[in-house]
Amino acid sequence: MGTLIPLIVLIIVFILIAVRRIGNVDLRIWQVMLFGAVVVVLTGSITPRDALASINTDVILFLFFMFIIGEALVSSGYLYHLSVRLLCRAGSVRSLVFLILIGAGALSALLMNDTLAVVGTPLMIYFARRHGISPKLMLLTLAFAITTGSVASPIGNPQNLLIALWGGVTNPFITFPLYLGIPTVISLLLTYWFLRQAFPDEFKSTSQLIHCEEEIHDPALAALTRLSLVLLVLMIAARIAVVMLVPGFEIPLTWVAAIAAIPILVGSRRRFEILRRIDWPTLVFFAALFVLTASVWDSGVFQPLMEGGTLSMGTVPVIIALGVIVSQFISNVPFVALFLPAISHAGVSTVGMMALAAGSTIAGNMLILGAASNVIIIQCAEREGETLTFAGFARVGVPLTIAQAVVYAVWLSVVPV
Repeated sequence: MGTLIPLIVLIIVFILIAVRRIGNVDLRIWQVMLFGAVVVVLTGSITPRDALASINTDVILFLFFMFIIGEALVSSGYLYHLSVRLLCRAGSVRSLVFLILIGAGALSALLMNDTLAVVGTPLMIYFARRHGISPKLMLLTLAFAITTGSVASPIGNPQNLLIALWGGVTNPFITFPLYLGIPTVISLLLTYWFLRQAFPDEFKSTSQLIHCEEEIHDPALAALTRLSLVLLVLMIAARIAVVMLVPGFEIPLTWVAAIAAIPILVGSRRRFEILRRIDWPTLVFFAALFVLTASVWDSGVFQPLMEGGTLSMGTVPVIIALGVIVSQFISNVPFVALFLPAISHAGVSTVGMMALAAGSTIAGNMLILGAASNVIIIQCAEREGETLTFAGFARVGVPLTIAQAVVYAVWLSVVPV
């Protein structure tokens, strides 16, 4: 029974996140996840020492520094000023959604999807309120765009980075787009179609979107934020160059985010205000998530699913299916970290590694807990009085993920590269 406690707690956490309410009490995602982590520690399912060790400080620090940049973007008004310039050609809801899908999908290949989740969520809410568009449509567009777009890049998300570094993939900056670029474009177009089916009234609207120039509220903070963005792009470029030129060495993502945040932390008089206003609950959520998923994995419940059995673990459909399904329970980064050694020892080909990248990444489109970026989006949205429900996300996400999984499975199984 003891080994089942983490799984039972995980199921309860899923249910509570789905309902988000007990009686008259509204529940936040971070509160539910913290509850789950506390329970597995108190029941002895994981020791306090192992619980602390399971928390990935690199992820926590990366998000911390990115939240600082994101808050400065919003507080200075620079985010809205810049976005209107970039998307001013969108004259309808249809064109706006399409541009966001393509733009955010492309940027996620460079900036990592969690980064875009931080800075993109306030922007989606701004467009929703400015033009009277459904906030749920805008938030889902962002979530699906950054998850799907990140598939075709070795630095688009943390799990792809693990595969690029430890999966024996040669020339990852060429291999990933070569194998996954076309199906990712197809998947983004599929996303547009599914969103049209889910929000027919929004897409049928003939109202012309009128974009107004947004003033910068705090020019001094905006200048520092602009410098932070330049540093962020330069550090990402340096990171890409180092990975390509010096195999086996990389600039940690934490350094990238920390260096980019320095102008704001050092130069702004509003640094303490910004620190107070960053999304602390999301940081608590991720710390608790690491603890709960570690206890679930240590229980040994999911290991049988990842053993050979009667299915060939090297086949593309099986790898994609496992990536989509198991990532819903232990998240995609822990899944890849644990599954990668098994298929590496089994001699899985480059195609198999690409299937692992695709399956574990598009898993984030199925359910809220399938990707960290989903949680970041929802937590940031709830600070602004908006949210996505578990059922509302799954209503579009489940069929979309199945369709995308078929696209990647067929492409990687049939199309020669």
